[in-house]
Amino acid sequence: MPLPDRLFCAEQINIPPELPDILKNFSKAAIRTQPMDLLAWSAAYFNALSKGECLPVKDRLEYNDNTQNLDPSLTPGLLKILHKQLSSRKTCSREDLQTKWKGLSLSPNQLDTLLSLGGFDSEIDWIEFFALGCSALGGTLLSSMKFACEILTNDEEGGAARIPFDTFVQIYTFLARLDGDVPQEHIDIFLNSLKPQV
Repeated sequence: MPLPDRLFCAEQINIPPELPDILKNFSKAAIRTQPMDLLAWSAAYFNALSKGECLPVKDRLEYNDNTQNLDPSLTPGLLKILHKQLSSRKTCSREDLQTKWKGLSLSPNQLDTLLSLGGFDSEIDWIEFFALGCSALGGTLLSSMKFACEILTNDEEGGAARIPFDTFVQIYTFLARLDGDVPQEHIDIFLNSLKPQV
């Protein structure tokens, strides 16, 4: 292999002073997030960094027993990342959601299932999609609401996991109606019983 015609010495190579910090933060984020596809996640990370958007980084390391699966599914930490990235607007486009989903190396089949279950078009009501994501994590209405409160809360971990009552009502109502087993009268009675506690 022939050598290039022009060689550079150390004095000619200009390394930006911020580069070490950028690489250190990237390395910490990769260790904390543990992406299944490091290359796709890295592209999403640096794309978000260059645009000044919320980075696809978990708040803390999360145990994932799905490491042997080549088609990774949603976890609470990954749903929280999606919420940070997409909740700034009431709705998001299907393309934006697919891009963020792919950047986290999540199963496209799971995304398709959630989108068809919610009956979403090209514009997606974010809190409704978030509710479906919680449902995919929890399975039951009660556990789905538990995940929603834990992900959305500003309380310390292990605390009360409080969220705004309007948000709770919106998520609970959407999931209960989607379930179909909970009549509207029961939904109203349950939510009215919570009002005095708010």
